[in-house]
Amino acid sequence: MSGASFAPVPLQQDSDTVLLPERVADLTGLGELGVAGELVAAFIAAFFVGNLMLAMTGVAGPWAKRKITAAFTDRIAVNRIGPFGLFIIVADAVRLLSKELIIPENADRPAYDLAPIVVAGSAMLGFAVIPMGSGIQLADPEIGLAYVFAVSGIASVGLVMAGYSSSNKYSLLGGLRAVAQNIAYEIPLVVTGMSVVIFTGTLQLGGIVEAQTEPLITLGGFAIPAWYAFINPFAFGLFLVANFAEVGRNPFDTPEAPTEIVAGYQTEYSSVYFVLIYLGEFLHIFLGGAVIATLFLGGPAGPGPAALGIVWFLVKIWAVFLLTQWLRSALPRVRIDQMIEIGWKGMLVLSFANLVLTALIVGMIA
Repeated sequence: MSGASFAPVPLQQDSDTVLLPERVADLTGLGELGVAGELVAAFIAAFFVGNLMLAMTGVAGPWAKRKITAAFTDRIAVNRIGPFGLFIIVADAVRLLSKELIIPENADRPAYDLAPIVVAGSAMLGFAVIPMGSGIQLADPEIGLAYVFAVSGIASVGLVMAGYSSSNKYSLLGGLRAVAQNIAYEIPLVVTGMSVVIFTGTLQLGGIVEAQTEPLITLGGFAIPAWYAFINPFAFGLFLVANFAEVGRNPFDTPEAPTEIVAGYQTEYSSVYFVLIYLGEFLHIFLGGAVIATLFLGGPAGPGPAALGIVWFLVKIWAVFLLTQWLRSALPRVRIDQMIEIGWKGMLVLSFANLVLTALIVGMIA
């Protein structure tokens, strides 16, 4: 490739691939300690990836969300605490964590206590197999894509637990809406993702990224990468819409719907429990962005040296986050019946049509 081409990031998933836990074990000498050392190295690697994602959500929730929404709606957001209002992150953390944890009188305590952990934890588990570039990947199993869909779907269980255990009719309605929405849109999401698998022939996320490193076409010295967003833009659009519904972003934020059911499943949560649910919401947005980047945008691929892979990867998932906030400011919320109808009568049919068409095209090419 020449000119402004996209340099492939070295993520070949073969016997020579060194994942982040192995790299940590080699650099620290923990690999010489046997299984115990490997476990410690894996913990250090997971700690790094987990805190990277938590730091991003810490910036996105209290600060970036407000600044982006203010820009779209011609208002002034947080700007008094620290430069550009950045210290609002610390102020909000102290404020929320120091509030009293109020438990509803008739709450089902085990489910009420576990729900926030399930919502946030399911998203964190998904990042374990995402290839982020620059050698940052915790694991790369052969069923990586299926694993991501499976663990992210656990959040639906947490939302239902939060809804019914809160002993509040608004929370119950929010929980029921959440599971109905996730069922209606998770099937199109998975089916559309399978169209990418047909192209690549693998569920391994490293292999999917590697398949997009070749140039699709070169025009005037500029190489257009073989990202599946360019190869199959219809599938890319379907996946984006289904992902917005899965993470509850406008126009599909009916499980919370403040003008209808107070705050839905999170109505009765306060203090650290509310922080966990709020954190889980943004973690799932970033996980959705990571999956979109991996399946359709080449993962960490981008101009420049391979060492910049993690930078390009983060740019892509922040771009998806920016799009969610844009839609939040630009689109009105659909009614719950409209949302279900769009999922079952529109997205489901279109996703299967895309799958069949992709299979026919790949079959004819093969």
